[in-house]
Amino acid sequence: MCRWLAYSGTPIFLSQLLFEPENSLIDQSLHARESIATTNGDGFGIGWYDAQPHAGLFRDVLPAWNDENLLALSEQIRSGLFLAHVRASTGTSTARQNCHPFRYGRWLFMHNGQIGGYTMIRRQLEMLIEPDLYRHRVGTTDSEVMFYLALSLGLETDAELALRRMVGHIERLTKDAGVDTQGAAPLRISLVLSDGERLIALRYSSDRQSPSMYIGLGGDALAEAGLDDAKDEQDILVLSEPLDDVGDNWRAVDDGCLLVASRGTMTSSVFTPEP
Repeated sequence: MCRWLAYSGTPIFLSQLLFEPENSLIDQSLHARESIATTNGDGFGIGWYDAQPHAGLFRDVLPAWNDENLLALSEQIRSGLFLAHVRASTGTSTARQNCHPFRYGRWLFMHNGQIGGYTMIRRQLEMLIEPDLYRHRVGTTDSEVMFYLALSLGLETDAELALRRMVGHIERLTKDAGVDTQGAAPLRISLVLSDGERLIALRYSSDRQSPSMYIGLGGDALAEAGLDDAKDEQDILVLSEPLDDVGDNWRAVDDGCLLVASRGTMTSSVFTPEP
């Protein structure tokens, strides 16, 4: 399983979250505390928003802890909205096109989890992707399929409805294929996406064992993580696991929860897939 974080708030250097905290994302790539796989060395990626109409993107297949370019870039890039991901493959190849985040237009998407029985329904899922979108799919992961399926189902006009429809299609197809999603082959989702304005995060599973997800709100959480200049109460972090051991700074996200965050505001709702 992978580890990721997403940040919205006061512009900061990416290195302040990726490298500096006690349990930074780079540290998690070697020693994840709340993941089945403690090592996440099958590539990494960062996506950030600044002055351009589309997000910046840097991905590679080296382990995050061993890439000098990642450190050099993250010390220079300042952003008020960015996503970062370290990958542990669930079966697909270690290749740049399989590293998260995935980008389409203004949108960034990254995921931790799996579609149980994916090989049994892969063709049906890919057939549901609009042809004009499918030509942008270059990797082989189930995560990228989820992204382009959500885009095909109206992500750009109604993100929450598109996610409900996307998960609904997956559950219908796995059921029709006889996949044991309550046992040996569960659907487990911990994802976040952004259009450059919002962070939209979903934690959901068929067996109530979703990959971990937390939120950190306000300057105190960031200050404890080593960001002394991040005191703004509008700062929001959504991430796979806390960046330090100060329990009051972090709140676990419930299974079956959808979060929508913008600078200074966050709403949560119960997630119900569309049949």
